Amino acid sequence: MEKEPGLIPEVRFRLRIRQGESIAVGPGKIALLEAIQVHGSISAAARSLGMSYRRAWLLIEELNKALNSPATSSEQGGQRGGGSLLTPVGAEIIRLYRAIERDAYQACADDIGTLTSLLKGA
Repeated sequence: MEKEPGLIPEVRFRLRIRQGESIAVGPGKIALLEAIQVHGSISAAARSLGMSYRRAWLLIEELNKALNSPATSSEQGGQRGGGSLLTPVGAEIIRLYRAIERDAYQACADDIGTLTSLLKGA
């Protein structure tokens, strides 16, 4: 089997927690929460992720509806135009999600290594 030089396999875990028909927590919502944490607003977070404000707002609304306490809090308008911040629950969701990804990767590292060694370029 011929190897293609320069191709490095990328391994990602895509954890999703479904609640009924919707995804309560998943990679897109985590990325959006992280972007809100960085940018301080849903609109800036959406722009940074290449998503529409409406899509971002709907994801946050869906997430907050699934939780006992909201992951974000928003401020209305004002001189600086308002914004959104993560609540302690939002920060904890990110922490737990990333810890699960890290732990799953570590638990599977040997098998991942063996599997990716079978790929071209590995």
